[in-house]
Amino acid sequence: MAGVSWSAERRRTWLNRFIPELRYWYRAPQLLNTTTVKLTVPTETRAGERRVALVPDVVKKLVATGWDVVVQSGAGTEAAFSDDAYAGAGATIAPDAAAAHQGAGLVVRVNAPDGEAADLVPTDAVVLSFFQPAQSVEALRILAGRGVTVFSFDQLPRISRAQGMDALSSQSTVSGYRAALTAAEHLAKFFPMLMTAAGTVPPAKVLVMGVGVAGLQAIATARRLGAVVKAYDVRAAAKEEAESLGATFLDLGVSAEGAGGYARELTEEELVRQQTALASEVAASDAVITTAAVPGRTAPILVTEAMVDGMAPGAVVVDMAADSGGNCALTQAGMVVDHHGVHVVGMANPASGMPTHASFFYARNVANVVGLMGPEGALAPDWDDEIVSGMCVLRQGKATSPAAIEVLGGSGEGSAP
Repeated sequence: MAGVSWSAERRRTWLNRFIPELRYWYRAPQLLNTTTVKLTVPTETRAGERRVALVPDVVKKLVATGWDVVVQSGAGTEAAFSDDAYAGAGATIAPDAAAAHQGAGLVVRVNAPDGEAADLVPTDAVVLSFFQPAQSVEALRILAGRGVTVFSFDQLPRISRAQGMDALSSQSTVSGYRAALTAAEHLAKFFPMLMTAAGTVPPAKVLVMGVGVAGLQAIATARRLGAVVKAYDVRAAAKEEAESLGATFLDLGVSAEGAGGYARELTEEELVRQQTALASEVAASDAVITTAAVPGRTAPILVTEAMVDGMAPGAVVVDMAADSGGNCALTQAGMVVDHHGVHVVGMANPASGMPTHASFFYARNVANVVGLMGPEGALAPDWDDEIVSGMCVLRQGKATSPAAIEVLGGSGEGSAP
């Protein structure tokens, strides 16, 4: 091509187009000689669970980086992801759970497996999911006996570097949104103010208790629906965030700042003061949304039966902490309790009710953790990394988290390496 003059911009365009391909082919022999780890996505075993651990778009990226991804047939159906979509992304479709787990080096799930599914996890494999030892005792014992390593999103350190891996926050976003919609669905009134020829309807008064990620999303959604929103949290730091979304923050004089951005448990005296101050606010509310949870412990009671008695007929309490006991004394997980005309809605596994986008978020959290622990499709966790060590529940069958040590005991299979 003698005589042809290439501008600097034209050279950059050529390099940007072809250099990535040249890099790939330069590394191709190394990739071909690397042992590929089988990453399995099984169907969830928790009753009513509709989410899936990986979505096709993320599967495609993982396959491109060297993972051999196997998806159990039907794993994504409830979240609107078909087997064909996974196959098109490069995954192998396994006909059943046994076939999906066979030879797996990494099993990614949303929830901890039940005992039957835990029996299928190969010896020395790795499991990544939400895994609360106290609620999954049988699975924990089985996996410990098989020398399995377990990482849980519940244990993720609250540091800036881990934000893209924070599945608790991503799923709480979904849950908070759904809580506000659920309140609007069950309330016997409109949320927004309406001015019609038949008269004017005032806006609903909504009280959100617990201003974490879920609470903030509930506030934002209730405000979008036109409600007047008040917010309460025992963490004084939540005031600015709640007010930034248009809520009025209630200062009841009770503060319980805890480690890692979480709230600590209140003392008996603090609980009495809190409930006394909240009683009038609850009574004046058309809808109360509760989101308060303490990791690894029973949810605190914020709304007593007496408080519900003070609410007007047609009002609603939406309890997002139902799975951990509930913030309302009348809550029954997965049930709607009619208490003298007030509906108490116990939201069980709320994020599962919006499975497509909940799975979309969760899959990206999974991919970010996998990228940290398994570069180029290989499992090589850096145990000096605080994220890796912090998320670990079991390491080759040995308990590493306080909750797992408590379940398995302080010696033998329950002791950390």
